[in-house]
Amino acid sequence: MKDFLSRSFRNRLFAAFLVVSLVPLLICSALLLQTFRLRLTNDVNAEAREHLDTVSRVMDALYDDFARAAALAENPLIAAALAGDGAEGTQVYNVLFDATEGLRGYARFDLYDAGGRWRYSTQTAPEDTLLPTSWGVLYSASPSGGFLTFVAAEDVTVTQSPLLQGAVLIAGRDGETAGYLLISMYQNGFRQLLDGKYGAQNDLILLNRYWRPVYCAQPSLAASLAPRLRLQLLDGQPLNGASEDFLYSVAYHPPTGLYIILQKPQVFTRGTMNILYAVSLSSALICILFSILMSLQLSRQMFYPIKKLHRAIGEVANNNLDAYVPHNRKDELGQLADRFNGMMVALKHNQEQLVENQQELNAAQIRMLQAQLNPHFLCNTLDTMKWISKINKVPQVALMSTNLADILRFCISPDEFVPLYREVEILQRYMEIQNIRLSDAFAFQLILPIELESCLVPKMILQPIVENAILHGLEGVGNGGVKVEASQPQPGLLQITIADNGRGLPAEMVGRYGDRNRDSCRGHLGLYNIDTILRKHYGAGFGLYLSNRKDGPGAVVTATLPMRVEEDALC
Repeated sequence: MKDFLSRSFRNRLFAAFLVVSLVPLLICSALLLQTFRLRLTNDVNAEAREHLDTVSRVMDALYDDFARAAALAENPLIAAALAGDGAEGTQVYNVLFDATEGLRGYARFDLYDAGGRWRYSTQTAPEDTLLPTSWGVLYSASPSGGFLTFVAAEDVTVTQSPLLQGAVLIAGRDGETAGYLLISMYQNGFRQLLDGKYGAQNDLILLNRYWRPVYCAQPSLAASLAPRLRLQLLDGQPLNGASEDFLYSVAYHPPTGLYIILQKPQVFTRGTMNILYAVSLSSALICILFSILMSLQLSRQMFYPIKKLHRAIGEVANNNLDAYVPHNRKDELGQLADRFNGMMVALKHNQEQLVENQQELNAAQIRMLQAQLNPHFLCNTLDTMKWISKINKVPQVALMSTNLADILRFCISPDEFVPLYREVEILQRYMEIQNIRLSDAFAFQLILPIELESCLVPKMILQPIVENAILHGLEGVGNGGVKVEASQPQPGLLQITIADNGRGLPAEMVGRYGDRNRDSCRGHLGLYNIDTILRKHYGAGFGLYLSNRKDGPGAVVTATLPMRVEEDALC
């Protein structure tokens, strides 16, 4: 796979388009499917909780009604009748039926005397008219058992037997037991009470505190489902959970001590999930096929202009500057092709210009070599003039010839940088010539500290500045003077100041010299060249600065450059 991607840019484009189109699609499909499942599951759980709440409220209302009916235990007429004090049966039945109004359709109410013998009932007499008081439901109604304690039946498959019974102890006037009120609920009573409260497709199961079934909406579930749920509880597993076909929800009813279990059909059965997975897989395959086709088409459209550009670049690599990329696009790839074509035109023009420049360079080199012959001839001629002047005892001519020869040899030397003391020596040769020419009409002062003598400076930077000061500044000025001073204003910085007491500078020339163009510097070409040399060598922060003197007439030219020496290039 790595070799397939690295072999061609088009393959990488195809893979990128495929990944970009498929990954979000598959992720969104998975998220949508999962969201759909969670939404339905949450809706089912919410509906199950609503049904459980409804059943719990029904059981709460039933328990409250039973508690109100249990107030018979405080009626002295009932206690007297059960104790055998001669109360009329009609009165007892009236009280009994009034207290159980609205409840007789769900439960049976019986009155037993202290010996456990049946005396009164809201229905016909039971088959067993004698109940033991030493155990069972009547025993649970003893003072230690609490008020209205419910006991579940052992076998819920017998529809004629009560599924849930509660008993209330009835005390006589002397505090002794007068009898019992027995409340019994049967299968039909539970069905009549709970039908329609938990959904048509759901099933309801009631378990007692020992996790045995009390009531099942479908009696067949008592033999199959209830034992399995009981084992699940005994194993410590929660009842709230799901099986392959059903979803179970559970709630506890504290007053009766019953567990209310709702069995709801599973939303996604195995068959439903298989269909859902099959549809999802088919949709994914169709989307993958569509993504592959679209990725191939997009990669082909994007790669075709790149391929033409690659072919044209190959022709350029073979030195064919007539390469051209035809296209009819207006997008970025079309702009790229236009720029390539323009670059080819410019490259071809530059190559032609390069040939012309090379020819001009060769001609310039020939002229330079020819020009180097003339200074040597002049130096030799000046030496001859020096000896003739000495022979004819004309010392000024001899001195001027010697100094001029030294200056010419210094100019044609191959060194680009020279020590500052050497630059000063040439300046002194020039000043001797000017003193002879001007008959000592000006004074020259040089201040060069010993520690700065070895600093390297570009060749011939002082002579043009001093010459400019003599020709332009001191012209027509009596007792003129030029002062050259080298200093170190801060570590690593060399500053050379050339000051005169002449006419000064016009306002338009004051400031940094590098801010001017070549055309505005006509008449001061030497200053322009020196400033340009300094800035080319050392950067825009260096060069010449022109100002007028503050202590009197005259101008000041300051050259600033970094300090360097021959040994380690740092002063």
